[in-house]
Amino acid sequence: MEAELMALIGTGATTVVGLMVTDAWEQVRHRVVGLFASDSDADADSDADGVAGELEESRTALVAAGGTADEEGLRSDLTASVRLRLRRLLEQDPGASEELRRLVDEFAPTARSEPPGSVHNSVTGGRQHGPVVQGHTFTNLTFRTAGGTAQDQAD
Repeated sequence: MEAELMALIGTGATTVVGLMVTDAWEQVRHRVVGLFASDSDADADSDADGVAGELEESRTALVAAGGTADEEGLRSDLTASVRLRLRRLLEQDPGASEELRRLVDEFAPTARSEPPGSVHNSVTGGRQHGPVVQGHTFTNLTFRTAGGTAQDQAD
């Protein structure tokens, strides 16, 4: 399998599992079900129901594991499972890569120009004679600097 398709599969798996714990899941779930249900020759309706049930079980487990020691392991296992399923799908139906690519382009965090909530800071205005701290909330910060006054440092 081509390296580009393998990268798409990896990104697709990470995207699908990442979306499971977001508000966007309801928006994208039917597309994922349609994609996964297409990798079977079985009855389309019953297969779609089975896929939807599997995805809901996975989502429920992932949400329940949120903030626990099990979360990272479960996320890793789910991502590997989705990756394998996507690989099998694209081997059987190479045309499905277009739908997967559209899904990734629309929902993958790396597909956006910036992650949501990103912050860009810059320090301007000449020399800074001490630490520059940028952030949201700081408490009990203590800085010890060598040297004299600001006038001494300007000379």
